[in-house]
Amino acid sequence: MSLFLAMFGFSLTMSITPGPVNMVIVSSGVQHGFARTIPFVSGATIGFTLLLAAIGFGFYQILESYPQLLHYLAIAGSLYVIYMGYKIASAPAEEIAIDERSLPRFHEGFLLQWLNPKAWIACVSGVALFSSPHSQLSLVYFVFVYFWVCYTSLTLWAFAGDKIRHLLGGTSRIKRFNLVMGGLLILCAVYLLYSHFLPGQQAL
Repeated sequence: MSLFLAMFGFSLTMSITPGPVNMVIVSSGVQHGFARTIPFVSGATIGFTLLLAAIGFGFYQILESYPQLLHYLAIAGSLYVIYMGYKIASAPAEEIAIDERSLPRFHEGFLLQWLNPKAWIACVSGVALFSSPHSQLSLVYFVFVYFWVCYTSLTLWAFAGDKIRHLLGGTSRIKRFNLVMGGLLILCAVYLLYSHFLPGQQAL
């Protein structure tokens, strides 16, 4: 029971706290509503779970041998987050019901997790904490727990976005919200990207 609580607490903390994926989900909830955000939530959850399994069952050793992979990943991830931020900021609030161009897709949620530095940190940390050199059963259990906690947490963010949508009401308020959320995503990504070009600095 104590191991389960530790896995649950770790998964919940890493999944529910704000990050690039959560920000995209809440923005999509505001822009498109709860139901149309679920494909992105599903893609992000499945993408993260497969990343966790890949790191746990072999890729962890590659990261130990080539730690610079995380550095390059952070750069690629930052560029992709900037792209997602631009999509959110430029989304036309006047076409909430019919606009498909700004709707986050399943594959975008999947890809964003594989390019999300926070996701990689969570996976590496989780594997280090809950894997065992003698048995892979605990890691399998951890992946299973993380899947359900992650799916629930991201779904709650989509639900929150949908509720904020009703509170905002008019399209002008939604447009301002999109600009703020997209701008915050871009600023976070630019800071992360900038930190990787500072001499002697590593963001991860």
